[in-house]
Amino acid sequence: MTTLPPAPATDDGRGPVLFFDAECGLCNRCVRLLLWLDRRARLRFAPLQGPTAQAYLRMHGLPTDDFDSMVLVPDWTSRAQGGHLLRTDAVLAALREVGGVGRVLSGLRVLPTGWRDPFYRGVARCRYAIFGRWKPRPLSRPEWTTRFLP
Repeated sequence: MTTLPPAPATDDGRGPVLFFDAECGLCNRCVRLLLWLDRRARLRFAPLQGPTAQAYLRMHGLPTDDFDSMVLVPDWTSRAQGGHLLRTDAVLAALREVGGVGRVLSGLRVLPTGWRDPFYRGVARCRYAIFGRWKPRPLSRPEWTTRFLP
């Protein structure tokens, strides 16, 4: 049985965690936008390629080598039970969580997933060609580093 890594010692583990493709330029830009919008510091992040996301994906029977989808775990304290969101559902839930303009943008959830996800998949297929591979660089605010799980 796969066990999930604990939340960081300085964190009570509550709140959502968004898994993202750490090599994707678009995904990293989205994460940085969410960091900037998230004034309450509710969201945490983990690369899909990292041990935290890989353990979660294995435990819930999700692909561990397909990084075309963002995955949101709405409550990290309940991660063993699953309940994750994929693709546009994950992005829109993350936007709703950060509030402000993010909550307004999350209103796109009124469109059926069957309409939203094909567009998401199309962008995911060509994201490296359009946005390139991410070249690691420092975060704008050093305190944001504490919001990332391995």
